[in-house]
Amino acid sequence: MPPATALLADTPSAGPSVPCASRPVFAAGALPAAVSAALWRGDQLGAPVVTVHPSGFHALDAELPGGGWPGHSLTEILSPQSSTLEWRLLGPALQRVCAAARTVVVVGPPRTPHLPGLRLAGLDERHLVWVQAETPAERLWSAEQLVKANAGGALLVWLPQVRPEQVRRLQVLAAGHAGPVFVCRPSTAAQESSAAPLRLLARVGADWALQVDLLKRKGPPLVNTLHLPSVPAGLQAILTPRLQRPSALRLRPPASGGAPAVAQTTNRAPAPVASPNASAQADHALVRAAAAPPRRRVPFH
Repeated sequence: MPPATALLADTPSAGPSVPCASRPVFAAGALPAAVSAALWRGDQLGAPVVTVHPSGFHALDAELPGGGWPGHSLTEILSPQSSTLEWRLLGPALQRVCAAARTVVVVGPPRTPHLPGLRLAGLDERHLVWVQAETPAERLWSAEQLVKANAGGALLVWLPQVRPEQVRRLQVLAAGHAGPVFVCRPSTAAQESSAAPLRLLARVGADWALQVDLLKRKGPPLVNTLHLPSVPAGLQAILTPRLQRPSALRLRPPASGGAPAVAQTTNRAPAPVASPNASAQADHALVRAAAAPPRRRVPFH
């Protein structure tokens, strides 16, 4: 075998070095479509290499790579209230899956799915399959077999005790699943590493909204928290406009050194309030009358 120096001399790359600035740069349009779609800059959102599914929230789609939930990939949904916020966040996307006569497979939810509530959210129970798996090993095994078989239009599995290597294996298997695969975990897993390309943290916000933080995505990190309007489907028909915004009914914060200010003011004089020593004192009084100063006695001459 010739020495390594001879091999280096015979290679085409041997010769005078070319500065990086003078080397040719290939434009994105000159590359094949598959290669151009797979390339992305770190400061930009990744282009959709596979099919994406709209989430139903315009603010969320604007921040997701490709504009929706990715197919052939794994997405982690973290939340402090397990089996509650996941349905509200994923409900619009799962509704589209059922409307297309495809199956939504649910594996190991901590709470029994409430069919009347899901029906109000637009999920048809005829296209919903619930796999009752009790132990973590059963939930993980069921999820892997369903992903391998490419079963259903969407897969939703709860894995609160999954290990990082198991998430990595499930992500590799999800590349063969056409529909989105969602793994639900507790919010404490946000500090752990994960092979999932997309991770979100969902919490309860004001006025029936959802606060969503994008912990990981194919692109630059998102610093701001997304506020998504999400009134539960069973309450939309009975909530009045005032109850749809409970934060507007709260009292304004008190001024420095003053009494709390009410939301609305009237021209009527305030009603007298009993003294603090009275037995029938009202607990809900906002303003208390100041005690009258003692009278000064003038002696007669």
